[in-house]
Amino acid sequence: MSSLQDWLIRLERLHPTEIELGLERVSSVAETLGVQKPAPQVITVAGTNGKGSCVAVMEALLCRAGRSVGAYSSPHLLRFNERMRINGDEVSDRELVDAFIAVEAARGDTSLTYFEFTTLAALWLFQRAGVEFALLEVGLGGRLDAVNLVDADLAIITSVAVDHEGWLGSDREVIGREKAGILRPGAPFVCADSAPPQSVLSAAEKQASSSYFIGQDFSISPSGSRETYHFGELALPIPEISLPRPSIAAGLTALALLDALPGAGAETALAQIALPGRCQQVHWHARNLLLDVGHNPAAAEHLARWLASHPVAGQTHALVAVMQDKDLPGLFAPLGGVVDRWHPALLPENTRAAETEALLTGLEQAGIAETNVDQRCPTVADGLQLLLPTLGPQDRLLVFGSFFTVAEVLQQVRDEGNG
Repeated sequence: MSSLQDWLIRLERLHPTEIELGLERVSSVAETLGVQKPAPQVITVAGTNGKGSCVAVMEALLCRAGRSVGAYSSPHLLRFNERMRINGDEVSDRELVDAFIAVEAARGDTSLTYFEFTTLAALWLFQRAGVEFALLEVGLGGRLDAVNLVDADLAIITSVAVDHEGWLGSDREVIGREKAGILRPGAPFVCADSAPPQSVLSAAEKQASSSYFIGQDFSISPSGSRETYHFGELALPIPEISLPRPSIAAGLTALALLDALPGAGAETALAQIALPGRCQQVHWHARNLLLDVGHNPAAAEHLARWLASHPVAGQTHALVAVMQDKDLPGLFAPLGGVVDRWHPALLPENTRAAETEALLTGLEQAGIAETNVDQRCPTVADGLQLLLPTLGPQDRLLVFGSFFTVAEVLQQVRDEGNG
């Protein structure tokens, strides 16, 4: 196999299940590869929401400081290469193929999931590139996630909320315990959850050499017409960007602890971060789109606050498709006061996507009036084409519910080259 696409198809078929939590198999292959420590400084980021934003903040600031950095995040929106970046640039197809060949040779007859295989590939690429910092976003949970095979020099938990109940449970204490599994004895810990569960506090007391909590040790607060980050005597202005403030603050704190913040230009570096699918504003066909990958109640609450603080003169319409295993009423309810018209949609090629009845029932249970819901439930692609001509120039179309939903629309925008 010589092409990246061939490899990705193979990886999807390599393991009988999409997810198999546990570190024994992947750690064994990592030892054979020799990638247990892919960089002198490793920062691992866990959390229900805000992980990708936190990684993006640290990556931008490290690049600004002239430090070499590898960043690993998931899932991707349009290209697999988005998952692995070195010094701010996505790795090439050729580099990925080389990494997959190395992992394949090292695994022997050990079965690896798609995520485990790609995690090992990322570690191999970062080690080969000789980066100073490796930023590793946890895929699911923390304690048993493949990323946790690496001993982090600093651990971050961005938030603890209910999601992926089938794997992590529906209790914040249990979920917090899983996420706190990334902490290591003697390594510092940064927590961006303003009300962490006791399980996280207990793990921090037991494991971390020092712990730093948002609202106690660091913060981002209004300062006149702007916002300012505070950590001890350090104060940095925060530009107007759409990323969640706790994730920004956690990333800044982590780099401050490692003495890796840029001497100048931090504000400029933050202002230039463009993270697709996170309150991403797109002007397309003379219409205003807002793309957000939020897919759980906590993400919806953040999105609702953003919408309320960025009103439009017209109406806000929501084109939403979501996975069937999500808390649909919990996802829709926080947005009830900021969305004027709902357009539930389908992803027919995705076997995990919620169907018409589930979407309409979820909206009803969330207290959304039937008169505010478009009952047609077309596909996401068709829904976009149906909606655009009906929107006025002062209206806004919110597209949210999953990475798959946003990717569907973002691909169409990019294919037409008019966004």
